[in-house]
Amino acid sequence: MTRRLDLSLLRGRLLVATPTLADPNFSHTVVLILDHDEEGSLGVVLNRPTPVELVTVLPEWHGLAASPGRVFVGGPVQPDGVLALAEGSGPSDELTVVRDGVGVLDLQADPSQLLVSRVRVFAGYAGWGAGQIQAEIARGDWFVIDATPDDVFSDDPESLWTTVLRRQGGTFTTIPKDPTLN
Repeated sequence: MTRRLDLSLLRGRLLVATPTLADPNFSHTVVLILDHDEEGSLGVVLNRPTPVELVTVLPEWHGLAASPGRVFVGGPVQPDGVLALAEGSGPSDELTVVRDGVGVLDLQADPSQLLVSRVRVFAGYAGWGAGQIQAEIARGDWFVIDATPDDVFSDDPESLWTTVLRRQGGTFTTIPKDPTLN
C-alpha cells in the first residue's frame, strides 16, 4: 500500500528540488508552499531574483524590501501577476500568516501603517493540481524541509538551495548541483 502525503503538513514548508529534477522551471529551486487543499497547492520560488529592482515597480515598498531589493520569479504560473510575502507581528487584514510570522501581504495596504519588518515581491507563482505534488514527491523530485523566515528573505538567494540542503546534515551536505560531476 502506498502512503499518501498529508498536504496539511506542506503549508509553510519548503519543497527543495532534488538534483535530478530536470524541469527548467524548478531545477535547483527552493519553493515555499503557501496554500493547499484537495484541489492543489500553491507556492513561490524563493531563489530566483530578477534584475528588476523593486523600487522601479513598487517604490512605496522599497523601504521594506529584503536584500537584495529585487523582484523574484515566483514561478511559471501567471508571470505577469504579483504576490508579496512579509514578516510581521501577526495576522491582520493585510497579512495572512503562513508560518512563523511570514505571510502573504496585501500590496494594496499602506506600508507606513503595517507592522512588517521585511518584504519580498514575486512575479508569478508555482501551482500544482490535485494530487500532482504528492506524485512528484513520491517520484523523488522534491525534498520536504522545514522553512525558516531567513530562508524566505535570504540575502543570498542564489545559494539558498545549497544552504538549505547543508542545514539538513548527513548526505545532504555533499549533494552537488550537477550530479554528473559526482
